[in-house]
Amino acid sequence: MDKATRPILAKRWYLYLTEFFSGMAVMAVELAASRLLAPYFSSSQIVWTIIIGTIMIALALGNLRGGRAVDRNPDPDILYRKLLVAAVWIAAIPVVGKYLIVGISGLLVLTVNTNFLIIAAFVSCIVVFAYPLYLLGTVTPSLVKYAVTSLDEDGSIVGTLGAANTVGAIIGTFLPTFVTIPTVGTAITFLIFSGILLALGLIYFLDAKAGRRACTISLVLFVACSIFGNSDSFAFWNTALAYEGESVYNYLQVQERPDETILSTNVLFGVQSVKMRQDGLTDMYYDYALAAPVMAGVSGSHDSDILVLGNGTGTYATQCARYFPAATVTGVEIDETITDLAYRYFDCPESEQVVTYDGRAFIQQTDARYDVIMADAYRDITIPFQMSTREFFSQVRAHLKPGGVVVVNLNMTSPAENGINAALCDTIAEVFGPTYTVDVPEGGNREVFAGCDIDARSALSSHAPSTDALDLHALMNRGSIGLASYEPGGEVMTDDRAPVEVLGMRMLDASINEELRYYKTVFRREGFEGLLRTV
Repeated sequence: MDKATRPILAKRWYLYLTEFFSGMAVMAVELAASRLLAPYFSSSQIVWTIIIGTIMIALALGNLRGGRAVDRNPDPDILYRKLLVAAVWIAAIPVVGKYLIVGISGLLVLTVNTNFLIIAAFVSCIVVFAYPLYLLGTVTPSLVKYAVTSLDEDGSIVGTLGAANTVGAIIGTFLPTFVTIPTVGTAITFLIFSGILLALGLIYFLDAKAGRRACTISLVLFVACSIFGNSDSFAFWNTALAYEGESVYNYLQVQERPDETILSTNVLFGVQSVKMRQDGLTDMYYDYALAAPVMAGVSGSHDSDILVLGNGTGTYATQCARYFPAATVTGVEIDETITDLAYRYFDCPESEQVVTYDGRAFIQQTDARYDVIMADAYRDITIPFQMSTREFFSQVRAHLKPGGVVVVNLNMTSPAENGINAALCDTIAEVFGPTYTVDVPEGGNREVFAGCDIDARSALSSHAPSTDALDLHALMNRGSIGLASYEPGGEVMTDDRAPVEVLGMRMLDASINEELRYYKTVFRREGFEGLLRTV
């Protein structure tokens, strides 16, 4: 079919427009894909690698197959039908994507013993995102076929098409991140860029006075997806959420229960922060971490300075304000939305100064020194590597006052002793020397204490909390009994080499296998029927 039968293709600007918006849609889908997967698999470097790799494979296959197909049959109707199909598929992702991801994960968690996260995320990407991206990969070779009429200008035309794609991709990178996802959410972001692709196809077929059936079906399906695609949450199995939303950095949900309030940024693997509703001590990790100001000689009547890196919902700051009211507590939290939730749902004290900043960047730019520095950013594969290295902990030590103490909350446990916990403890011990740990019975956290030549046991016994805090006295006695001297094993992480994702993934594999060992045994012996009876 030549261009004379499709007059719109004689206008190269429409070909360039198609290339521009196709490139934009590719990047927008990639970024939205990361947000769709994050609640289930996190947004770690591992997951990003899987997303980028899957999309590049799909685009490469689309380039290859699309070029060969357009040589065999240069009918432009085929390309614009593909755009319609890609548009409808992308629009359907908010409707069915999360159910597919949960179904795939549920099946694989019973059958896979190692690298569960990698396999589940990769299969989910293939099933949910590969096909529409493959179709978008056919756009460039097809448009080259339609645009080039003379070898004298083929270079400039191909260059212009490439530039249009690249500029579209640039806009498709910034627009979802800074505008659509924080403002209207992931589901509507999919729908916006799906609608753009749909419009490209509809305009083409309306001008050609063809493809009426394909246009009608695509439009009806798009409208249906627009209606149903934003009707429920990522955590569709949980109907009692007090809050669900997205920020620039995270998918977030808050659950309010009779005895606790929970913040989660990763609904498949557990919770990020818990605040017990009872007053006083709760036996949670932030109570045991109060040993740090006790070791540093902080009291309820003398001025002192406490810094919390990874302030989150402010649970540790709240306890510090309660038991050490004369202390000035400064929190650093990169996600401003989490800070807002801390005040709204978690009773974060108004007196606390919360700075919206990356923890390491804050340490680098401040000259202040502190009696206690709490670092709380260490959970499975979402650990920021820049806050896990020898260089970072050296900066922390430089910002401690004489006799100051650093406490690190490791928000994870694992049957494996040579995983991410050990690597972090080894790195801390490399910088501070004598290092001590306490395993928290409730929640499975581990608190790590170190400082400038402190003896943690004698510090706990020689320094007393405020005299009226008898419950804190009692807890510190239990904490000193549970305090263990850490023996380094030599796995020191640096800015050059900090494999936090790989080590965290091993921890996740071990934890999942331990938690599901019984159900996996039932599944192997009795299949799905036996599993359903057990559940």
